[in-house]
Amino acid sequence: MTNPGAWSRWAAERIDAIHGADQWRAPRNFDAAGPTGVLTTSQQKVVSFASNDYLGLSQHPVVRDAAVDAIGRWGAGSGASRLVVGSRPVHHELELALADWRDTEAAVVFPTGFAANLGVLSTFAGPGVHVFSDSLNHASIVDGCRLARANGATIHILEHLDLEALDAGLCAAGGSGDRCIVVTDVAFSMDGDVADVPALIEICARHDALLVLDEAHSVLQDIPVVPTDPATGAPIATVVQVGTLSKTLGALGGFVAGPRTFIDLLVNRARSYIFTTAVSPADAAAALAAVGILNSPEGEQLRTRLRSLVDTILPGHPTPIIPIILGEERRAVAASQSLLDQGLLVPAIRPPSVPAGSSRLRVALSAIHTDEQITDLAAALARLPGGTP
Repeated sequence: MTNPGAWSRWAAERIDAIHGADQWRAPRNFDAAGPTGVLTTSQQKVVSFASNDYLGLSQHPVVRDAAVDAIGRWGAGSGASRLVVGSRPVHHELELALADWRDTEAAVVFPTGFAANLGVLSTFAGPGVHVFSDSLNHASIVDGCRLARANGATIHILEHLDLEALDAGLCAAGGSGDRCIVVTDVAFSMDGDVADVPALIEICARHDALLVLDEAHSVLQDIPVVPTDPATGAPIATVVQVGTLSKTLGALGGFVAGPRTFIDLLVNRARSYIFTTAVSPADAAAALAAVGILNSPEGEQLRTRLRSLVDTILPGHPTPIIPIILGEERRAVAASQSLLDQGLLVPAIRPPSVPAGSSRLRVALSAIHTDEQITDLAAALARLPGGTP
């Protein structure tokens, strides 16, 4: 008979190992609306440079009012999966707006961006498919690749942004007649660098590979329109765009946009869409309102404001994610605590979120940070040993 305490001992040993590696983490209780708030444990007032609410749309009155109105009409939750009875008019309106925004034939909303990546890779990748994934892709892509491998796909992990290796790998895989998928973040969430999307489109077009672009953090990037064949007018490459409603749009959820046949296939085969409750009407309505703002002159002003704040901290950097690599975990934790003592919440990112030896501060900027807050951050970073971006 199995010892009934075996699982308890296993869990305690795992926790002890995390503590022993000095990697124990727990969520902060942060009472905030926007960048400024209070850490409830200490009652310390801080300015957060940790949020992915890049344009501050989670606090926009139009977005907030849309969520409240949706709750008044449909209630707090959807009550079921989309294919059962959980689909509301606002979900369909949002999908139309997302397809128009991303310039695609169709779009489908998932409960999270994580679920969207799982759905795409587990649906499109199976036996006879080679998946080429950047080594620094987000965890949702990593787990999607694991599901694809379980479905019979062959997974190739490439060195970060190595287009030559990608081209060679596609040549080898395509020579056998197998289908290929290239999947990459557009903006990488821990390094703040970006993929060369036009080059990826060209490579995938030559090899007839499906290109999956995760745009979750690409608030300052404009995804190029795929060129068309002059003879037929058809796109030269097949591109599927994965995005989130929780960063640029300030709500919660994920989406996939692309050719209608691919979206229809996801609706009918993606388990992370079929077997989960639909995103709440409030989040769908908030995201719909945010898309409207983003496509307006106000949206362009917010992006311009965010661009100027990034340039204040690190001129020319392509994203609002600014990493300050410090190497050792304890050094990163100490630097984060030093900034917190000054009222600035900048998280230390360490393994397993980043590779060993590359622990860092991760600065995330928002268009609704004030000039004074940015000035204070820049001065505090300059005082840290090795802290200048």
